[in-house]
Amino acid sequence: MTSSTGCGGGSCGCGGAVQAAPASVNGIALYGVGEHLDDEALRERAWGELLRQEAVRQRLLPSHRDGTAPALSVGDQEVIAAMLERAVPVPAPTDDECRRYHAARQSQYVQGAKVHARHILFAVTAGVDVHKLAARAEQALLELGRRDVAAGRFAELARELSNCPSGDQGGDLGWFGPHECADELASELFHQQGPMPGVGLRPRLVHSRYGFHIVEVLEREPGRQTPFEEARGRIAVQLAQQSRAKALHQYIGLLAGAAAVEGVALAGAQSPLVQ
Repeated sequence: MTSSTGCGGGSCGCGGAVQAAPASVNGIALYGVGEHLDDEALRERAWGELLRQEAVRQRLLPSHRDGTAPALSVGDQEVIAAMLERAVPVPAPTDDECRRYHAARQSQYVQGAKVHARHILFAVTAGVDVHKLAARAEQALLELGRRDVAAGRFAELARELSNCPSGDQGGDLGWFGPHECADELASELFHQQGPMPGVGLRPRLVHSRYGFHIVEVLEREPGRQTPFEEARGRIAVQLAQQSRAKALHQYIGLLAGAAAVEGVALAGAQSPLVQ
């Protein structure tokens, strides 16, 4: 937000920047004077205010006379949570639904799977030229993928290029399972559809929240496939959570579509309340 720095006269045009109108929901400002929110916090405030106003409309919470959105107390949140439970009932998944989910995601239901891997991390940090960084990573991957590459070249490049402390050990990460690494690495190394790949250099860069990884699997322990009977309870919880998140997002989206929302983009945004 910006504020006027002119002479202060009501009809004067010499003022500096015009103060931006605060973001609001149905005319209720989402923050007070002097308060600054980043985009994520502003969206969270807007979702909360939408739900508070709906609870007021249903006479579950008292009306608020101030023009600025109030902070939600623990009691307010409990009332809103109960309102959502009534508004968005989610049926328990059927046995057939759970079986189909298990069959389509066999790699996610394995116990004891581990890999011994090494990597070279090209970290994406503030100010870095991402395109140049990716090009350098691709160049290194192509070099390591050649048939005549020297046996120790991976370790040399890891010591030279990797932004991970493992670079000092030639990029060696040791043994780890799917819950002991970044989600993106787990997806690449443990949760691929179809037969799980064995060992060797991954043919493409792995993109993660940290940057670009060149990954080589040195050894693999495949683990034991979890039978459906053992996994059914966990699958039922996952499916119920997914159904509830989708239903809640649709419900809150309807509230947003019917409201006058100013200064904050909610269309297509995922509400933190339905994660």
